[in-house]
Amino acid sequence: MLFTIIIPLLFAIFVPAFAKWKDKIHTGYFVLLVPLSIFIYYLQFIGEDFQPISASYSWIPSLMISLSFYLDGLSLLFVLLISGIGTLVTFYSIYYLHKSERLGSFYVYLLLFMAAMLGVVLSDNIFVLYTFWELTSISSFLLIGYWHHRAASRYGALKSMMITVFGGLSMLGGLILLNVITGTTSIQAMIQQKDIILESPYLPIIMTFIFLGAFTKSAQFPFHIWLPDAMEAPTPVSAYLHSATMVKAGIFLIARFLPIFVLNEWFFVVVSGIGILTLCWGSFMAVRQTDLKGILAFSTISQLGLIMSLLGIGTKTAIFAAAFHTLNHATFKGSLFMIAGIVDHETGTRDIRKLGGLMTLLPISATLAFFGAFSMAGMPLPFLNGFYSKEMFFDATLELHDNPLVGAQLLGQAIPYLAVIGSIFTFIYSMYLVFGTFTGKAKLDQLPKKPHEAPLGMLVSPILLVIAVIVIGLFPNLVNQSFLAHTAEAISGYQIEKNIVFWQGFIPPLFMSITVVVLGALLYVTRKKWSKVYTVIPGNLSFNRVYDKIIVGVETYSSKITNSYMNGSLRRYIALIMTMIVVTTFVTIFATGGFQIKTDDLAEVSYAEIFVAVTMALAAIGTVFARNKIAAILILGVVGYGLSLLFVIYRAPDLALTQLVVETITVALFLLCFYHLPNLRKTDDTIGIKLTNGIIATSFGTMMTLVAISAHSSKWFPTISDYYVETSYKLGGGDNIVNIILVDMRGLDTLFEITVLGIAALAIYGMVKLRGEKEGE
Repeated sequence: MLFTIIIPLLFAIFVPAFAKWKDKIHTGYFVLLVPLSIFIYYLQFIGEDFQPISASYSWIPSLMISLSFYLDGLSLLFVLLISGIGTLVTFYSIYYLHKSERLGSFYVYLLLFMAAMLGVVLSDNIFVLYTFWELTSISSFLLIGYWHHRAASRYGALKSMMITVFGGLSMLGGLILLNVITGTTSIQAMIQQKDIILESPYLPIIMTFIFLGAFTKSAQFPFHIWLPDAMEAPTPVSAYLHSATMVKAGIFLIARFLPIFVLNEWFFVVVSGIGILTLCWGSFMAVRQTDLKGILAFSTISQLGLIMSLLGIGTKTAIFAAAFHTLNHATFKGSLFMIAGIVDHETGTRDIRKLGGLMTLLPISATLAFFGAFSMAGMPLPFLNGFYSKEMFFDATLELHDNPLVGAQLLGQAIPYLAVIGSIFTFIYSMYLVFGTFTGKAKLDQLPKKPHEAPLGMLVSPILLVIAVIVIGLFPNLVNQSFLAHTAEAISGYQIEKNIVFWQGFIPPLFMSITVVVLGALLYVTRKKWSKVYTVIPGNLSFNRVYDKIIVGVETYSSKITNSYMNGSLRRYIALIMTMIVVTTFVTIFATGGFQIKTDDLAEVSYAEIFVAVTMALAAIGTVFARNKIAAILILGVVGYGLSLLFVIYRAPDLALTQLVVETITVALFLLCFYHLPNLRKTDDTIGIKLTNGIIATSFGTMMTLVAISAHSSKWFPTISDYYVETSYKLGGGDNIVNIILVDMRGLDTLFEITVLGIAALAIYGMVKLRGEKEGE
């Protein structure tokens, strides 16, 4: 399974080279091979005899971090969605994005996101999962902000990353606590220890943190505000990220950890409560929108709320319905996003107030939109897959009357009514989307472009998705035992058998569906009469304003705090740095009992050592009072050369030679640099500043003295010097231990030090050359 993630990353390296040929062949044709090959490979796992597969590769054993992957029914569903929808989106983008666009960047970002999502759904190690989780936020930030010359694109990209990264960091806190409680980093091993987790006093914190990660990523109320602004991304990005993949990552997270938390009473209350609220609010706000992608954005929010509420309910019917609707939503919503892109591409606008009457001009697109919208609305038609999962949703809400969980009674009684209300507005925005765009009187004079049907290549992807809508609708059990049953079993932890049929008789879910259609149709027809309700609810209230105020407030106060100490004064910078070092070091030493003095193993001190040490101290003090630059440098050099003498006395000729060379070069460089600096002048520092300088300097010197004494007097860990003595000749083949340590034992350190020096040299060379060119002009 590792190759599944590596292939998109490796291919992304070569995309810039392919992009150079975009005038001859679109870069998307090369990229298309990646998701298509992954999709075809994983199709082989569909079948009634499918069994979970695991694989693990060691990475950081000391931290229990390994590249562990687990393929079960849940991850298989998401892998097929990521690769299948990814294939269609890539093919669609070939015709949507012109060759003049930055195709290299676009497809690199797309492959990066694809690899990240595959890593999320396949990872069994919590820290690897988190790594890929944040990579989805970064790559989606790049995709949403692809048209970075637009202020709205930059704003939407930043908002999505701020909110989802906040949730990701919260999720990391929950995962770390799970690791502390269970002693493992494997998700499957944690599920086996669910009893220990449920009894832990940290459980409320763990659930809160993980729920924050899931809710922010899946745009649940009130974190939904990032999704509408993310619609500034190109339509292929919206169809991929915001219908089938990224926004479903939160759904995946809740589904993956459901066996652990489902028995907790608050799991139902929080997850179903937030989910049903998101369904109602998203569907209600979708009717208010005038932008096609805005309508689809809020419709996605509402549909994600529906799936989230099903997972919160946690019954057999609810879990199966959640898996089924996850599949169905990807098909009809993906096709609708692509149709919205076609309308925008062919008319030059997405403003539904300027659209209308396009059925005769875009007949194929209109037909596809009708199938997609009617499936999303849950119309009771046997050839629409959306009806089946919506019917199961109603059925699952009615099972709550006998839910034994404490605190679920009131919410359990309200959820069926809220489900109907949310579905009514779902019906309204579905009809509003399709009829407002394709029926009525055409307004050709308001369109920037003369509309005509899209090219066949752009229609292929939505056609295939609509065919999937119809096929699943006509033959729903084709994906039942061979696919959805495995997904439901992976979520719940036990086998779930469900027979999908269109007609179940006159049962309550049918009457709920009829109520939705009847009331939805009436409210759609009279929409203009009651739409003034939006001036009251939400009225002037907006979560976007709350977000904007938080961001502006943080930036304002951060700027004030930063400007208070970043004033250009080197003295202040050094004073703050040294003060923090002194405070934290002293606190640590005395809090841990780290200060120790032992004199039993000290060697005798000779007069020569005393003389050199006193000379060095006097030279250091003299540097402070020097008023001449040359004199200050030379006096400071006495300290360095004195240290060389100490090395000679201690019989360390290598260190003495090194110190002599370094000190000589340093003095020469100082003299060269100080030659170009202004002369030293008497400062007008106040007594307070001088006193502060003295206190900081004395404190820092005292701290270093105490650290040195403590380091010599305490043996907290076994010394490594014995290891070097025993193995340097055997492993390094040399008699000089210091050389062996630098070249062999710590070869990477030396390599990186040389690399840093090389980079610094190149940077200096570049600045010098640039300055020379400017002076030459």
